[in-house]
Amino acid sequence: MTVPRTRTYDEVRVGEALPGLSIPVTRTLIVATALASRDYQDVHHDPDLARARGSRDIFMNILTSNGLVDRYVTEWAGPAAVVEAIRIRLGAPNHPGDTMLLTGAVTAKSDGRRRVEIAVRGTNSLGAHVTGTVAVRLPKGAVAS
Repeated sequence: MTVPRTRTYDEVRVGEALPGLSIPVTRTLIVATALASRDYQDVHHDPDLARARGSRDIFMNILTSNGLVDRYVTEWAGPAAVVEAIRIRLGAPNHPGDTMLLTGAVTAKSDGRRRVEIAVRGTNSLGAHVTGTVAVRLPKGAVAS
């Protein structure tokens, strides 16, 4: 088993791109994560009611999108990173059968708190599903595994 590595503040560079992460958007993912976050809105689990409200099918809720953005950045940053802020905006819905591709890049560093800001974008076949920024605090130097 590979031990996750934490990136350090010193090694991160402004402009650095994060590797992309493809997330298959399944009906199960949409329904299970809506229920897990106690979002019982019918548009997240009932296709007929979602269509009656103008959607082509059920769609992912914002709490799931937020969680996936968090996962994306923390997988890159590592287990010793501390998420300080996530600011996202939703656009095109994530429907079952699509794939969301998360991409990101380091946009700023703040030496005083070892804070790194990452611009994140999640796209699907309809366009940008989620855009925003994530701020994480990283350790300064080498981190023991």
